[in-house]
Amino acid sequence: MDQNKLKKVPGNTITRDVKDLAAPTGNIYESVVIMYKRANQIAAAEKKELDKKLEDFRNDRDTMEEVFENKEQIEISKYYERQPKPDLIAIKEFLEGELTYRFAGEDEKQPQGQPKE
Repeated sequence: MDQNKLKKVPGNTITRDVKDLAAPTGNIYESVVIMYKRANQIAAAEKKELDKKLEDFRNDRDTMEEVFENKEQIEISKYYERQPKPDLIAIKEFLEGELTYRFAGEDEKQPQGQPKE
């Protein structure tokens, strides 16, 4: 994920106007589903990236009693804990018009910002 993009995402939850969230689709429930699916995509990508980085630290002999602290592993984990949550990133992308979406059964893409008729 682009670091400059992540710096602009708020680190905590803020109150949002439901009308602003519903405006691009014309329906709050459709907007929520779009943001939910995007948040899942972001979370899956982050998990895959984290697992790839932590794979180097895995040892076949590790058991619960033998796990030892590795400073690099702890730093990597802390880095990901400090990142904005996937749902906050998805909301920001949705409100700024960065997401492309279409509804099942539609032939043409629905431009964002135009309510569905």
